[in-house]
Amino acid sequence: MSKSATVRVRIEPDLKENAEAIFNRLGLNATQAITIFYRQVELRGGLPFEVAVLTDRTKRAFEATDAGGDLVICEDGDDMFSKLGI
Repeated sequence: MSKSATVRVRIEPDLKENAEAIFNRLGLNATQAITIFYRQVELRGGLPFEVAVLTDRTKRAFEATDAGGDLVICEDGDDMFSKLGI
């Protein structure tokens, strides 16, 4: 099938640059990456990932862990399960 449709979008320059750097590391250009995205939307009948709005509780948890707080450090899997009470 020939490629004759055009998609035009406006996007933040930093987001475009950062995403395209990742595409490049994956051996893809922007057209190929967007085509993969569209194909996955078509195959799944929706977005190929979950879209959710963060709750205030989740935002506070992310902020705390980003700041290095509210973390539980585990030595290994056994230590993790022990701390979880499993």
